[in-house]
Amino acid sequence: MSTHHPIAIIGAGLGGLVLARVLYVHGIETAVYELDVSATARVQGGMLDIHIESGQAALHAAGLYDAFRALIHVGGDGMRILDNHATLYLDDKGGQDDSERPEIRRQDLRDLLLNSLPQGTVRWGSKVTAVHTLRNGQHQVTLEDGDTFTTGLLIGADGAWSRVRSLVSESVPAYSGISFVSSLLPDAEHRYPATASVVSKGLTFALADEKGFIVHGEPGGHLEAYIALKKPLDWLRRIDFSDTPTVKSTLLASFADWDPRLQAFITGSDGPFVPRPIHALPVGHRWNRVPGVTLLGDAAHLMSPFAGEGANLAMQDGAELALGLIAHPQDPEAALAAYEQAMFSRSEVAAMESADNLALSFGLDAAHALLNVMEQHSSGANEMVSP
Repeated sequence: MSTHHPIAIIGAGLGGLVLARVLYVHGIETAVYELDVSATARVQGGMLDIHIESGQAALHAAGLYDAFRALIHVGGDGMRILDNHATLYLDDKGGQDDSERPEIRRQDLRDLLLNSLPQGTVRWGSKVTAVHTLRNGQHQVTLEDGDTFTTGLLIGADGAWSRVRSLVSESVPAYSGISFVSSLLPDAEHRYPATASVVSKGLTFALADEKGFIVHGEPGGHLEAYIALKKPLDWLRRIDFSDTPTVKSTLLASFADWDPRLQAFITGSDGPFVPRPIHALPVGHRWNRVPGVTLLGDAAHLMSPFAGEGANLAMQDGAELALGLIAHPQDPEAALAAYEQAMFSRSEVAAMESADNLALSFGLDAAHALLNVMEQHSSGANEMVSP
């Protein structure tokens, strides 16, 4: 017999976990199904800046704000802008109290949320292969191992390539033309002091000629870099990322005339190099109300990281959806409708900003263009990119 869950969440990313946590705080159980086989199955990404009005508000709703504050990277909200010669265009030291947009490692934030849920809430290693709506209005989910379950409320928090999205929308993400390759320089302050000296302890953009390095300082003096190039997707797919020497030589060919201190993010990294092609759903992606199902986070509004809003919006989605369901226990459809209308509006604004900033960051004179934007919006220093 198929298992039934009143509420099922597909995806244990930040948004899905916030949703499960806020509901749990109010005595409502959920089942979370996650593709990864464990919490440590893959690298979760680098640093995130958590915004007052969205991510921090979600953590307050989840009862985890004080625990979050204990994990932030103090001093991580600074920013620098460089060009390919490491010429300094902007050096913003950041604030002193880290209160508006404190930085935290994505892994630490996810672990905080996971540890706040009862054991067994997340069903690890559960790859969804099909979803469909039954005649009685419930939804059935099929897993790769052949197991199935039904649910009265199905929530797709399953990211860019969401399976649940097919129940509400025919839209699929499109390649933006930009690809990231992530690399890490551990203990860079000691191993690569020249490189560490030219970048911020927070966020650094080194941009020129439609490419660049986007660098996040991490606790412990580590530097995580996103090597960004405007290349066809086929170019990225032809690289064997299991062959680190070949990856280095291929990437370095695109940065041959760059300052050696920036090239070190290629030459100095021990690997692995991880490809991250940037995709996005159409700006303003929305759908008509479908009973008993909705989306949040990247499943609903995937955008490039150039507005720094992806994680924050996902967490806000999770918290607001949970609070709506709590406020309307007898009328979940009213809660879903209200949630979606608010989510559509805020995500459209962020997606448009993201698309505009991506185009600006990969022009021929990107460092100057980015500097102009920062001067016009002086409070926007560290909110632009959160891969």
